[in-house]
Amino acid sequence: QVQLAESGGGSVQAGGSLRLSCAASAYRYSNNYCMGWFRQAPGKQREWVAAIYTGDNNTYYADSVKGRFAIPLGNAAKMLSLHMNSLKPEDTAMYYCAAVPTHSGTQCRTPAYVYWGQGTQVTVSS
Repeated sequence: QVQLAESGGGSVQAGGSLRLSCAASAYRYSNNYCMGWFRQAPGKQREWVAAIYTGDNNTYYADSVKGRFAIPLGNAAKMLSLHMNSLKPEDTAMYYCAAVPTHSGTQCRTPAYVYWGQGTQVTVSS
């Protein structure tokens, strides 16, 4: 069973940057995964933010973060990162790392992830 642990959250002023990391363990090298980031603000539903498919390193972003957030290429199956720039107060949320073994990157944009981290808080003040 894949285990995920996020780190790097914190508080920042609008326009600032943060880097989130997600350490993955106990995954199978023979599998490809969608490795994704989700967020949930108080009183709102969990929202898909971004993802990378380890099979081809294609990255995917929600329209709300496109151009501001980025998943750097690398060994995403072991250490998934999220670089967040030009942060806005509406980016304030608990951010979760998630993973799902899959044969296709088309699953990366869906909520069908099976492994989840505990979350890390990001707070952006105006």
